[in-house]
Amino acid sequence: MNRRDFFKSGALAGIGAALWSPFSSGSTLFKFEKRAKNIIFLVSDGMSSGTLQMADLLRRRMDGRNSNWMQLYHDDKITRGLMDMSSLNSSVTDSAAAGSSWGCGYRVNNGALNMGPEGEVYEPILQKFKKAGKDTGCVTTVQITHATPASFLISAESRRDQPKIADLYTKYDFDVLMGGGYEFFDSESRKDGKDLLSVFRQKGYQIALNKDDMRRSNNRKPILGLFGEGGLPYTVDQLHDRELYERVPTLAEMTQKSIDLMKNNPNGFVIQVEGGKVDWAAHDNDLGALLYDQLAFDDAVKVALDFAETDGDTLVIITTDHGNANPGLLAGRKADENFDRVQGFNSSFRPLLSNVKADTKPEEVIELLESGLGFAIEKDHAKKLLSFYDGVKKDKEAAGPSRIPSPELAKILFPYTNVGWAGTSHTSDFVELAMYGPGSDKLPAFIKNTDLHHYMLEVAGV
Repeated sequence: MNRRDFFKSGALAGIGAALWSPFSSGSTLFKFEKRAKNIIFLVSDGMSSGTLQMADLLRRRMDGRNSNWMQLYHDDKITRGLMDMSSLNSSVTDSAAAGSSWGCGYRVNNGALNMGPEGEVYEPILQKFKKAGKDTGCVTTVQITHATPASFLISAESRRDQPKIADLYTKYDFDVLMGGGYEFFDSESRKDGKDLLSVFRQKGYQIALNKDDMRRSNNRKPILGLFGEGGLPYTVDQLHDRELYERVPTLAEMTQKSIDLMKNNPNGFVIQVEGGKVDWAAHDNDLGALLYDQLAFDDAVKVALDFAETDGDTLVIITTDHGNANPGLLAGRKADENFDRVQGFNSSFRPLLSNVKADTKPEEVIELLESGLGFAIEKDHAKKLLSFYDGVKKDKEAAGPSRIPSPELAKILFPYTNVGWAGTSHTSDFVELAMYGPGSDKLPAFIKNTDLHHYMLEVAGV
């Protein structure tokens, strides 16, 4: 058999299947000397390595200190490795398949939540931990029904059916559910008219609709926190809007509240903490939104680590589900100086660009962008940006959400920030995986995404 026939015969495919098969069939990869009572699983959705590096650089140049994540590396406090996040049908995963690989221990097709291509239904990890007597929950900066939190909570054919996902949540007794997505629980917003808020109240949940509600909630009762429709605000917007700052809790605040609510369970707790809008910002090539949301995620990392260091029985897992757009600071004589302009950003791109109309003058574009970015672009660059609004010239209205030229603005801003982007979509990169706490010493240098599911169950003794 020649080499070409060998490949065609599928011989290597069989070898690969043996090497990559899940070990839930009875074999054990990890032998833990100490079990973890609690697990805090932190995922920065869509974080390419350049996002981690630039957020750390921004923190150092703003505050003179490393990001909390990178400080762990400097202090050699953690075990780290790389993880392959491929889905069942693609080397480039989406968040549903990525989360499901951790959630059920199987690779599924992009778009599916803990369900196989032939309709196989896999039990999600937080249902397993709940049956073991642990408190469980998810907090996120996007809709609580979005792909990543849902991948730990329920099984569904499609991530896109968020009303159904919200309905499925009522069938279980998770202890913490906090994020956005109010519209999927409210009877007036749902097409079927179901009042899921009332259902949760009848199940004994506290309903928190703002930061004060969350703070005042009882730590002895489960909580459903819905802090707005859609995703939560970008951190760069929230930091410069008093109403948003006072009304919407940060990811770190939601993480702390979750720990306070669940830490007294004698059987322990498991929580997923997602910085979901890092991914949204990467899709938009929105530098300020990306980096300030990554730093907000980093603040949640500190909350988790502070608890774990004191507690001694908590495994902290820090990772991402895939890369996105692969941004990076590129070489240039003034690269650092230009990058410092990000410190002056006080708005994400969309609020600025949504105010541009077909008849907006270049001088007005310059003024508008300067109000949100802290510096003025050249007139030729303003004209270039306006050229992307040609499609709305007929009605002279502002561009709608799907027509906002955010990636085009990112290209225009390259001479001012030295930050470049590879595209606007997910990437196949191996991703960072870091662990702190009991069981972290067994993390291999390279791991398949599905093996992390079994790792968590085994380290917790479930």
